[in-house]
Amino acid sequence: MPRLYDQTLRLVVRTSIGGERVRIRLSNEYGDRPLVIGAAHIAVRDSGASIVPATDRALTFGGRPSVRMMPGAVVVSDPVALAVPALRDLAVSLHLADSSRLSTRHPLALQTSYVGHGNVVGGQSFTPDTTLEIWPYLVGVDVINPSVAGVVVTIGNSITDGARSTRDANARWPNVLAARLLRDGEPRAVVNAGISGGRVLTYGAGPSALARFERDVLDTPGVTHVILLEGINDIGRSMVDGVSADDIIFGYRQLIARAHDRGIPIFGATLTPAGPRNNFSPAQEAKRAAVNAFIRTSGEFDGVVDFDAVTRDPAHPLQFLPAYDSGDHLHPGDAGYRAMGEAIDLSLFRRRR
Repeated sequence: MPRLYDQTLRLVVRTSIGGERVRIRLSNEYGDRPLVIGAAHIAVRDSGASIVPATDRALTFGGRPSVRMMPGAVVVSDPVALAVPALRDLAVSLHLADSSRLSTRHPLALQTSYVGHGNVVGGQSFTPDTTLEIWPYLVGVDVINPSVAGVVVTIGNSITDGARSTRDANARWPNVLAARLLRDGEPRAVVNAGISGGRVLTYGAGPSALARFERDVLDTPGVTHVILLEGINDIGRSMVDGVSADDIIFGYRQLIARAHDRGIPIFGATLTPAGPRNNFSPAQEAKRAAVNAFIRTSGEFDGVVDFDAVTRDPAHPLQFLPAYDSGDHLHPGDAGYRAMGEAIDLSLFRRRR
């Protein structure tokens, strides 16, 4: 596992909405020792490891310039005034003052971030010791904008995480949705809570949707709507662990109930094509069809986003339209992700009058 000492992480993240104030959320959830953040800054990213100097802001935690996080802890910085642009890269710089293992991290960022020597959180730029393609410790950037109507949280696996989309291009379907919602009459932020390898029922590359739903979705500040695209990995492993379509539907019903307990609408997204692949059998395809039939016809979700219908090849409906296939017959490419983001009916998110 990577270990850093007396180095600065400059983590690049993309905004959806803009705003007037901003704060960050950090986690040491999977750490086995205290995590010491000696200093933290946030700024608008210029290019590479460079920031726009006039936008650089020092962050504090309860008024303190540094914070010591015990294993399992989450901390929130104090908000700072910053004119945050919409659809723009921010740079969050964290000085790791002690030896730190990057144990709490988002493993598929599809975004280049940078590691500098020493405490260079306020540096306009630096020559990186190395680059990273993960997001360690940073679990949220909260942009404060009172005029925004709410927050849409997208939860899913690698297809929500953007696997096989172009790196550093922000080509995931939630990025496409975010740009569209900014132009809507009721603009909303979009939070991407996808984790590659995720499943509904069991631990995959991280906690299951059932395990992380409150933490990653319902506890997101300002959340007003949820889109769920999850289950293809449960089906992919179902020949090993015996998971049925009914098991996945049970998981959906649990998530629907928990969202409704908070008064939050949740929309079901149909599972996209997964063939032809040697390790995806007709029995697994039958489970995908049964799950999609539930999403489309049960009426238990508050709405349906039919990604399967958008991305499949009409001539070969069990597989992607060739223009949308990344090449592995499981993940879309950039064109497929764009089609998914553009197909979502924005009226789903508008206030019911």
